[in-house]
Order: sequence, then structure tokens, then C-alpha cells
Amino acid sequence: MGEVLDGAAVRRWCGLAAEALGRTRAEIDALNVFPVSDGDTGTNLHLTVLAAADAVQGLPADAGAAEVWPALARGALLGARGNSGVILSQFLRGMAEILGGRGAPPPDGRVFGEALGYAALLARHAVEHPVEGTILSVLADASGETGEETTLAGAVRAAAAGARRALRATTGQLDALSRSGVVDAGGAGLCVVLDALTAVITDEFPERYEIPPRTAPGPAATPPDESRPGPGYEVMYLLDAPDDGIHELRGALDGLGDSLVVVGGDGLWNVHVHVDDAGAAIEAGIGAGRPHRIRVTYLKAQEGGPQAPCTGRAVVAVTAAEGLAELFEDAGATVVRRAPGTVPPLAVLAEAILAAGDEVAVLPNEPKVLDLAEAAAERAREGGARIAVVPTRASVQGLAALAVHDPLRRFADDVIAMTRAAGATRFGRLEIAAEEAVTSVGLCRPGDVLGLIDGDVALIGRDLAGTARGLLDRMLSGGGELVTLVRGSTAPADLTGVLEAHLRARHPDVETASYDGRQDSHPLLVGVE
Repeated sequence: MGEVLDGAAVRRWCGLAAEALGRTRAEIDALNVFPVSDGDTGTNLHLTVLAAADAVQGLPADAGAAEVWPALARGALLGARGNSGVILSQFLRGMAEILGGRGAPPPDGRVFGEALGYAALLARHAVEHPVEGTILSVLADASGETGEETTLAGAVRAAAAGARRALRATTGQLDALSRSGVVDAGGAGLCVVLDALTAVITDEFPERYEIPPRTAPGPAATPPDESRPGPGYEVMYLLDAPDDGIHELRGALDGLGDSLVVVGGDGLWNVHVHVDDAGAAIEAGIGAGRPHRIRVTYLKAQEGGPQAPCTGRAVVAVTAAEGLAELFEDAGATVVRRAPGTVPPLAVLAEAILAAGDEVAVLPNEPKVLDLAEAAAERAREGGARIAVVPTRASVQGLAALAVHDPLRRFADDVIAMTRAAGATRFGRLEIAAEEAVTSVGLCRPGDVLGLIDGDVALIGRDLAGTARGLLDRMLSGGGELVTLVRGSTAPADLTGVLEAHLRARHPDVETASYDGRQDSHPLLVGVE
């Protein structure tokens, strides 16, 4: 360990950076005054890096740099939140483009410095109107400190130290920061990310990650113009669009508002902008390609403007199985039922979210419900409610998320805990093949039992119990502490009992929870945490 930035080191960096941002999130949130004082920069950066960490943790343990870097970049792009999170995702993309080449040796100090400089430039070009005194300034100064260093450890240390110096200087570079006596929140988060990288490369782990405290406000070069309030909405979405159409999209969005950042490439983009007309920003995306995972946040509500009536914290879960619906309801969730194989109507889901509370976490529990849930959440946010879609792709992930739900926590902390619990849960299921087909593990015939892990066929069997045992052994080969078994309506009544006996014999240290989900489509659902 240490002194090398290979696939394993990048994986450790992601995990450590996510953990460090989780510990410093509240302190970074408290610094957030620019471009909007909405107090969520630390949370957004944490969620962005957490998405990158989850993406690389899903790779095989022996994955090399050529696999880990692209997964990190894509995970950050898909999970980027807020202005600083989107910029950070572009920085990680730049690092990946230079350091993730197949066959390239682990970088030395010179190559790392080149990658850092390229990534800083890529991040700056993603911002339509770059402002000094922000995460962009910190990135630029960090990359400029590595020129004389030939060793990887020396270059990483120099970059982290340069970032810290640049962070302290941001207070005097931007009036909004000077008036509040704070450093830039996004830059502070970047320093934590670079400190985590330094720890991984040098094996020197800090006792705590320093976040500069608020100081006495300084004089402003120009007084704030209170007569010109900023835009009312933050609009974010992923966009499937050809690269040659992005310039026109940037122009259209730049005319609608400010804080415009567009990152990505190769047909997939993450768009962030502050506007007064959220619908027009979404329509611009539709004109360029296919927007999805749309998020609209009412900024005025966060700045003390009108808000939705306070009706408390709630969770909304979507499911097609009556037994699962009862499980979610028993745990305190509002359930939106859908017919098997379908998605619920958008209006129905949006209405359920609006009626649930003023802070709502949504559990889609099915990949094809995810985009619908984002669109429904966007409608609900128009009223000032705080809505977060936890990206659960299976009911067992929804159950894991709901198990850690705590309405007494801050909403952002609750969402992070639920997201982490869902992401830590591998999901599997049994299906009965309806027709002959070629799968990733061979040819299946009608009546065969298919064992799927995370949506992919992992094994083919002839009977439910035998295939289920093989599926459990496969899912537990990488470890696990809790197995959740959810029996379907077509499964034998003793199936979960047979599997519990198998787990006691083969995996005695694993806890087991069994439920009657009464789902029609899958004889068995499995979750491993």
C-alpha cells in the first residue's frame, strides 16, 4: 500500500473521500454562501463522491486502473449533485481520461501533475462563466504546485498543500465570501478529497480533515445588490444527446439563468443551471436530446421564501406486490401500488409525494420506475417541498433503506444513510424462463429456473430450491452479514425454510430475515447486506 495510484488505490481513495466528506459535510454546508446560500454544498459533494465510490465498489476486487477510473468518472457523472458536485465530477473525469488508459503504468509525479492540470482545465471549461474564489481557483492552484515534483507522493502532497493555500485565499477573492467571513465551500470539499488522496498514497492518515471556520466578515469591494434577487430554481438533469449539440444547448440555457455547468461527453451529459423558468430549462434539454433524472429545487424556499406547509418527514415506496406493500406500510411508508410489469401513473405518484409531507424520500424499487420518480419529485418540488429519490432498484434495497430511516435526523443525513444502505445491498431473484434464450451464462429453455444477481443472469437450474441455494452461495462469496428472503406467490410454502437451513449449515455467521412478499413475477427475491 502507498506510493502508487493503481486500481486498488483509486478504489481506496473513493471510499476514504466519501467517508471524509460524510464527516465534514455539516461544516462545509455551513460555509455555503455562493452562488446561492442554500447550505448544501457539503451534502452535494458527499453524495457525488458516494456515487463514485459505489460505482467502483461494484467492480471485481482485482479490477485494474483501466476499469476503475472510467467507473469512478461515470459514477460521479451520474450521481453529481449541485454546482460544486457537477464541477467535481468533471474534475474526476479529467483525471480518469489521463490516468485510466489501458496498459498505462501507474503514474509518477510528472504524469499526476499533467493529469491534475488537464482535469482543472476541463472543469473550468465546463462552467459557462467561471468565477475566481471558487473550487475552480482551488483546482487551478493545486495543479500548479506539482511542477517540480517527480515522485507521486511528492506531487500529491504538493497539490493538497497548494489547494489548502488557495482555499484560504478565496475569502479575499469573492465579495460574497468576504462579507460572510468564510472560505469557498466547494473548495473546502475539494481539499478534503485531495487530503484523502494524500492519505492513500502516503499511508499518513490525518486525525481530522480541517475545515476553516467562519471568521469576522471583511469589507466588500462592492455592496450586495438586494434589489436583484437570484433565480428561483436549480434545475439538474442527465441528458442523452450528441456532443455536437451541446454548444447550442449551452447558449439556450445561458440566456435563461446563471450558474450554468454542463459536464460529460460521449453522448451523456449532466446539466446544472439556476433559472426562474424551470420548464424552459427542461424544454431546452428536450430540444437537444433526452433529459432524464430531472431534479428541480426551489431555491427561494431555502433562502427563507414561501415553503410548502410543514407536514413532517415521510417515505413513499412503490411496489407491485401486496405482501411487500404491507411490509413497507408496517415500517411507516406510504405505498404507491402498481400493476406487475407496469409503472404507476405520473400524476398518481406525484400526488402521493405531495400529500406525504414537506420532506419526502422516494423509494422506486424498480429500474424503470426511477425516471418516473424523478419526474414526479420534480412536480412536487414546485410547491417548495424537499424531495429526494433514493435510487433503489429492487424491493430488498427499499427495505434496507427504510430500515435505517430516522425522521429525527436532518433530512440530508437521513437520505445519505438510506442511500448508503440501499447501495450496500446486493439484490438477486429467481425467474422462470418463458422461452428459449441466450444468457450471459449459456442457453436457457422454457421452464428453466434463472438466478439473477443485480439484474444479470448468474446461473441456470432446473428446480427452485437448488437454484436458490446456488444463488445464495454466489451472492455470499464476497461476504455478507444479513440475508433477506422474500417469497413469491408461486413459490412452495417451505422454500424459505429450506434456504434458512442451508444458510445455517453453510454460512452460520449470517443473519436471516424471511418475509412473504406475495409477488407474482418472481418466486424469490434475495438481498445481501
